[in-house]
Amino acid sequence: MNGLNSQVCVVMVPFPAQGHLNQLLHLSLLISSYGVPVHYTGSPSLNRQAKHRLQGWHFGGGDDLETKIRFHDFEIPPYESLPPNPNPSMHFPGHLLPLWEASLHLREPVSELIRQLSVECRRIVVIYDALIVYVVQDVVDIENAELFSFVPTGAFKSFLNVFDTMDRKLPFEVDSSVIPQCEIPSNEGCFTPDLEKFIDENIKKYTGLESGTLFNTSRVIEGKYVEVLEKISGKKCFAIGPFNPVEIEKPETQTRRHECLEWLDGQEKNSVIYVSFGTMTSITDEQIKELAEGLEKSGQKFIWVLRDADKGDVFAENEAVRRPELPEGYEERVKNRGIVVREWAPQLEILAHSSTGGFLSHCGWNSCLESMSMGVPIATWPMHSDQPRNAVFVTEVLRIGTVVRNWALRGELVSSGDIERAVTRLMASEEGAEMRERADKLGEEVRRSVSVGGPHDTYSAVYFIQSQIFNVFVRRCRKSHRRRYGVS
Repeated sequence: MNGLNSQVCVVMVPFPAQGHLNQLLHLSLLISSYGVPVHYTGSPSLNRQAKHRLQGWHFGGGDDLETKIRFHDFEIPPYESLPPNPNPSMHFPGHLLPLWEASLHLREPVSELIRQLSVECRRIVVIYDALIVYVVQDVVDIENAELFSFVPTGAFKSFLNVFDTMDRKLPFEVDSSVIPQCEIPSNEGCFTPDLEKFIDENIKKYTGLESGTLFNTSRVIEGKYVEVLEKISGKKCFAIGPFNPVEIEKPETQTRRHECLEWLDGQEKNSVIYVSFGTMTSITDEQIKELAEGLEKSGQKFIWVLRDADKGDVFAENEAVRRPELPEGYEERVKNRGIVVREWAPQLEILAHSSTGGFLSHCGWNSCLESMSMGVPIATWPMHSDQPRNAVFVTEVLRIGTVVRNWALRGELVSSGDIERAVTRLMASEEGAEMRERADKLGEEVRRSVSVGGPHDTYSAVYFIQSQIFNVFVRRCRKSHRRRYGVS
């Protein structure tokens, strides 16, 4: 391992959105924990955001994040850091487009960094978010650099996208369980026209540069879809997740924990439902009122993260920041069984807590995988992007969740009655108990798979990736040497 580490370094190129920054920072820590140098790239604000919101890792003995990973702060042009639209026609965070357009300017500094590292290291492994391929387009000209695409969504969603482009016909036989026997939601309404234009102009034309694809998933969860994607693409697909820690330990020197964790300590096992729509979704005042009433009428204990979607710069001061309003007297009425959190919350630690028995979620892939790895069932309420198909995977394929809102009814208000029924079904019914049992079993299998000596343990996955990359490099060097000197 040491011989390999001295010759290989890794460069991470994340897409500028919290769920994407987060995944590649977790992967960076996994790789660096085996002595492989990792360089994490982004703007100063985005790198600060990724570090500030990191969960589940505790560094002792004077160690900190900066000693484990080399962060590179590259300046990008000023951009509008707009607040999210509180009453959108669709929930996709189109207000972040100026940031994504500004990220086009990362191309030159990232390429220059990789060129510098190519002189110092024998092999450069560049892992880039598939949505930011435009930044690494020049890396193909660097002889000792290898590109690996990271897909920030699940393999099930990726399979369905490919399946759609093939008119839902595969050129080879597959197990019948691979093809979902339920209605699959369309991608209509998942993205804004502006984003689709951005993808057409800056992303599609560079697909295919990668030597292989990485998924933040486990073969325990999505193995059959990873295998089919590998067969279709003809390129190696690595399922090496979950990247997030699956066992959350309290640090020896305990700092003050978030108030919601302290509150969870006093609740019964599996008695609390966690409610959050992630960092890229805002809901209307009218919908907030219905959700508040639904939670109250359900009689269930809850932690509700009530906040707007992130701005482009989460640290920028903005007088126009919206404070979502609750019904008058609401927090006083529910104070003995519910907490409303107005800022970012430590989701991974909440899901890992034994008192958490359910998750009402937008079904972003990060949230789904964190919930699965902690054995927590999900009440699905998709908002945009990959979420509608993730919701189907949770409810119809894995059967570890229940539907709050069907994607076909996305334009309609979800009533307090519908919310009450979904929460009660998940938390206080025999059907919900069966979902929880299946989720708990899946979580155990996932955690076992990444334990030391397990079938997909992290050490084996990371070492396998490194050795595969290094072997490819050696073979290519030999071929190049033979061609150059006419050696057969």
